[in-house]
Amino acid sequence: MTQTGYETLLLDSPREGLLRVQLNRPKVSNAINSQMGRDLIAVFQALEADPESYRCVMLTGAGERAFCGGADLKEREGMSDENFNTQHYIFERMNRAIYDCPIPTIACLNGSAVAGGLELALACDFMVAVEGAKFGFTEVSRGIMPGGGGTQQLPRAIGMRRAKELIFSGALIDATTAKEMGLLNHIYPRAQLLPQTLELIDRILANAPLSVQQAKKSMVFGSQMDLRTGMFFEIEAYSRLVATEDRNEGIKAFNEKRLPKFQGK
Repeated sequence: MTQTGYETLLLDSPREGLLRVQLNRPKVSNAINSQMGRDLIAVFQALEADPESYRCVMLTGAGERAFCGGADLKEREGMSDENFNTQHYIFERMNRAIYDCPIPTIACLNGSAVAGGLELALACDFMVAVEGAKFGFTEVSRGIMPGGGGTQQLPRAIGMRRAKELIFSGALIDATTAKEMGLLNHIYPRAQLLPQTLELIDRILANAPLSVQQAKKSMVFGSQMDLRTGMFFEIEAYSRLVATEDRNEGIKAFNEKRLPKFQGK
């Protein structure tokens, strides 16, 4: 995957196997415009097509003002209904592309994540955030509603009743409250946000990539099944790892009392 040529994104690789995707519109709180939607679709569809290219993705934002303040409302001013629906379909595809990414995706929130910005973060596997960040869905105050997965993802993350309160009221919550609700995994001081996130990602990168991918698949799809069907699905995912070289390497490394060298094979 090329790491250049995206108008609204910065891509780099701070660690071998890690792709950092940075929303790069800091002057407008990294608001999502149509081009950012297209850029994110291109990046994450490429990852779905070639999951061996990286082992983990970090989604973050440029600047300290916000991770993402949601859709760019200035771009939407004066849009016809037809153009509005066309743009929203781009945003729908964008969120699905992130959610469908087969490798682990961590949202590293350098600032507030509001409306569509919070939907971007919720499309990732889990999120960490900087102290002082705010979170919420404000769409009902603009005559719309969350339409990028928010009404489905938020209840699954924090429970239906809490999600209803946040979405109906349009209120914002702070990072501490978000963590208490189960929305955030960790909160870090700004100076420690990147180092601590990279330390967490290093622990993921040290493991067998096929194992992590299969575990993700089992959890994501299994959570949408009844328990017994989910358990059968888990065994199907597990069985695909038995014949891998990494499975043999893991056992061999344990018996030889050394760190394993996983190849994703």
